[in-house]
Amino acid sequence: MNNLDLGVKIGQLELKNPLITASGTFGFGKEYGQYYDIHSLGAMTTKGITLQPREGNPPPRIVETSAGIINSVGLENPGINAFIREEIPHLQKLKVPVMINISGNKIEDYALLAQKLGKYDIDALEVNVSCPNVKQGGMNFGTQPQSVYEITKTVRENWDKTLIIKLTPNVTNIGEIALAAQEAKADALSLINTVVAMDIDIHRQRAVLGNRIGGLSGPAILPIALAMVYQVAQQVDIPLIGMGGILSGEDALKFLLAGASAVAIGTANFINPLSPLNILEEIEDYMRTNGYQSLREIIGQLK
Repeated sequence: MNNLDLGVKIGQLELKNPLITASGTFGFGKEYGQYYDIHSLGAMTTKGITLQPREGNPPPRIVETSAGIINSVGLENPGINAFIREEIPHLQKLKVPVMINISGNKIEDYALLAQKLGKYDIDALEVNVSCPNVKQGGMNFGTQPQSVYEITKTVRENWDKTLIIKLTPNVTNIGEIALAAQEAKADALSLINTVVAMDIDIHRQRAVLGNRIGGLSGPAILPIALAMVYQVAQQVDIPLIGMGGILSGEDALKFLLAGASAVAIGTANFINPLSPLNILEEIEDYMRTNGYQSLREIIGQLK
């Protein structure tokens, strides 16, 4: 019998456990349903949605490195109207909290997306101000405290449920960005998005990715993400969702000790679709071995 208390609270959401899937690695939840019951997750985050459909960047879009992958997908998605028509009915039937990741070219885009999605039974918005793979919006918004404040405030005015802001690591002071989001009434922060990166084919003397530049994820960025989660946890009072290279329960526990209330699994989903479940089991084993009854006894307890 499992008598461990793995529950965590993110904004208005009560998650039964801290395992969330990271945006862009889990589609709209349908694909992974053939591998396991996704209701075992604490929550799931959808692929990013924009107002208009996007074809994304030219291929190749993903390249494997020695410690992760570089992607340059470029927010390919069907646009909000097709998303509402084709995906919302399925998502509303799920018995797991759903977080919709949204992105825009300008601040008004975020307001319209929040207004449109506010008509449906969706649990939370994760606002992407951190994607390095698009020419407009994305990371350009996330590197300035004032623009993060304005976007957060705009979405807050149009969305009364849980609001999460996803931060970029490609800044010199992530703490001031986090404080700006908190001041504008974000309920939680997720960090980090990918780190700007590229690879070169020396035989062709060309960049490997069609967009040349992409975002690095996977084990290579875990120490960066961990440091940023720890730094932000010292500066804000709202919950954090830690992510960046988590492959194991040990990796996830590091983020929890650093101050994250929940963790998101990204690149690991591509390696092993069952990664979130395996990581959850490893967290439970750690708690039993060390005599913890509640996850709250671990969160932020770095000595």
